[in-house]
Amino acid sequence: MTRLSVNVNKVAVLRNSRGGREPDVLAAARACLAAGAHGITVHPRPDRRHIVAEDLPPLAEAVAAHGVELNIEGNPFAPPRAGYPGLLALCEQVRPAQVTLVPDSDGQLTSDHGFDLAGDLAALVDQVAGFTALGARVSLFVDAGNPRVERVAECGAQRIEIYTGPYAEAHASGDAGAAIAACADTARRAQAAGLGVNAGHDLSQANLGPFLAGVPGVEEVSIGHALIGEALYAGLDATVRAYLEILARHG
Repeated sequence: MTRLSVNVNKVAVLRNSRGGREPDVLAAARACLAAGAHGITVHPRPDRRHIVAEDLPPLAEAVAAHGVELNIEGNPFAPPRAGYPGLLALCEQVRPAQVTLVPDSDGQLTSDHGFDLAGDLAALVDQVAGFTALGARVSLFVDAGNPRVERVAECGAQRIEIYTGPYAEAHASGDAGAAIAACADTARRAQAAGLGVNAGHDLSQANLGPFLAGVPGVEEVSIGHALIGEALYAGLDATVRAYLEILARHG
């Protein structure tokens, strides 16, 4: 069955908008894990606008206590600065099971594109090797339809994460056929190259089932924005369980 990793960044956004500790990111993560989530995802950015470095050790402990995985996302090329020691340094502190590398710029509102994978990949190979040396599984964020997705294996990574934003937009417009086909083709080509397949961005209860029905062999979905929004009405426990029911139907 496809695993669910809950991204708790949006809880931290709400906390940081006011200062202090509420809502409590750790308590939210624990609620998701108690409901059956298979892992927690965080994306600590250099501007510290949501998850911050100080959040990571207690989150790592909570995830380990449940025997599931912590997935840390980030740009490996973002330089260290005050309050942000760099992605590799953060991962050295907490040793996540998975690191998802994304090509975000500092001012980017959210992850909205994957690695191009063209040209010389030596710098990316070096970055992947650093995270692999920590014992982490490395996943690279890629666009559906990327003609060079097989090159992820050349980088030494073990998985891709398909950027599903365009699929979610197409699904909302009522015509997701081409977007699903692009995601499915990307997944098949990655799997043929020996890579595992994750997916994430703008997945929701409304579009997750059709996505899984159309895209073969997805090992993990990372869902945050929609899940936290839906939980405002139904609660975290009920919302996480609703997602798990969708995954079970398509397992």
